[in-house]
Amino acid sequence: MNDVIIRTEELTKHYVLGAETVRAVRGVDLVVERGEFVAIMGPSGSGKSTFMNMIGCLDTPTAGRYWLNGQQVSELSEDELARVRNRAIGFVFQTFNLLPRATALHNVELPLIYAGVGARERRERAAQKLEMVGLGDRMGHKPPEMSGGQRQRVAVARALVNEPALLLADEPTGNLDSVTSEEIMHVLAQLNGEGQTIMLVTHEHDIAGYAKRQVHLRDGIIEQDFLTEAVETRA
Repeated sequence: MNDVIIRTEELTKHYVLGAETVRAVRGVDLVVERGEFVAIMGPSGSGKSTFMNMIGCLDTPTAGRYWLNGQQVSELSEDELARVRNRAIGFVFQTFNLLPRATALHNVELPLIYAGVGARERRERAAQKLEMVGLGDRMGHKPPEMSGGQRQRVAVARALVNEPALLLADEPTGNLDSVTSEEIMHVLAQLNGEGQTIMLVTHEHDIAGYAKRQVHLRDGIIEQDFLTEAVETRA
């Protein structure tokens, strides 16, 4: 299991809404190996967001089992899940989720503050990640002083600062124009080329095309799971 970072067996999530039971995810089996770049696709209501929330330890399954980085996390408590999220997972969201009055450097430092890392090491690590995403000259800028693409790069740097085993990107280009979306996807492809495991949720086929593997959900089950063709031409 050393090379397997995600393993789900019969992963299931049901919601009870009044008299109705919504079967959002219905027994998904998935294995993702370390270093993969996987896009999760599907129409609205397909279960992709619910599935991503369980993979990100933001939600717990109704049934089934889930291992992350060799640890079974499907039965952990809320506090234990929070520790796993902070230690093993980096998140990139559509809305950036940056503090508007804080500099790029301080935004990237935040997960390290929660992890109890000292000030000097925090600054060094945050600066290194901002350099990695091409923002070495923007560390003192605040989000309102930056473009959408730059803000998303700050968010990517923040997601990476804890050296997570898994980077989860939920519609990371949803608020960006097509040119800026390409820039962000090139950043993610480059990170994956350096060994970072990435799982991306998107409804856009051209964005999914940057991933090396695509998993398509429909009605809470996997409809297709295939390798992206000619991915080398995009990286």
